[in-house]
Amino acid sequence: MDRIAEAGQPPVVAERSTGELVKLMAEQVSVLVRDELKLAQLEMARKGKSAGFGAGLLGGSAVIALYGVGCLIACAIIAISGAVAAWLAALIIGGALLVVAGTTALVGKGRLKRATPPAPEEAVSSIKADVREIRERARR
Repeated sequence: MDRIAEAGQPPVVAERSTGELVKLMAEQVSVLVRDELKLAQLEMARKGKSAGFGAGLLGGSAVIALYGVGCLIACAIIAISGAVAAWLAALIIGGALLVVAGTTALVGKGRLKRATPPAPEEAVSSIKADVREIRERARR
């Protein structure tokens, strides 16, 4: 409602027509829906980036694990050939690569967990709060 006040007098409330109120409500609902959709879009983009990063880390860990397996195979070949110092070095490198792969996989898994569920939770809760508020005001 608009308040009209003159100097030294209390404000007088100007009544709006039903048509104006319906128009104002339609505008506000439109802005509200647009804002909620923007929020959902931003939230989904953020979760998508996090999921992509986590998937990239898991892919990277697979490549590192492949190198680790290659080193372990080279270790077995060198061990069979009888060069003790060479196979021990290959075993240490292979084990270290597998540790790095395991660590990377755990970090990637954690990132993927944070990105799920893929639903825009903040936007959904905000919309539910808006619906509750509208229902409460409609009852008054």
